[in-house]
Amino acid sequence: MSPFRSHMEAALAEARAAGDRGEVPVGAVIVSPEGGIVARAGNRTRELADPTAHAEILAIRAACAALGSERLTGHDLHVTLEPCPMCAAAIGFARIGRLYYGASDPKSGGVAQGPRIFAHPQCHHAPEVYDGIAAAEAERLLTSFFADLRDR
Repeated sequence: MSPFRSHMEAALAEARAAGDRGEVPVGAVIVSPEGGIVARAGNRTRELADPTAHAEILAIRAACAALGSERLTGHDLHVTLEPCPMCAAAIGFARIGRLYYGASDPKSGGVAQGPRIFAHPQCHHAPEVYDGIAAAEAERLLTSFFADLRDR
């Protein structure tokens, strides 16, 4: 196994691209146990008219398709915002090994906030969770995006 290397900059690039498309700027990357990026995605809920098209879900779908498996055991997920309950459940179902996220989401988070999906007794798999990775930049992207929306 390779030594740890943060891939949050790649997730932030996906978040910036999502913001440029008019989507909420959240980005995610799935990293293999060997340390290479397997899949990357940014939010596409508006573009795809799909409320489930969150960055995490799209990255998980792409990684599973690339690997031909519904399980991503040993893989890491780097995402710019604390996953919502839907995404947290999908992370558990995919058996992601480690979750690294940037900004906390007190309003809609599902990991450290709200329902705390991984602490629920019905959760079958909980990844190791590391928060606050590049949080300031992730928060800045989100704050700027929503400020621009209010100014329109």
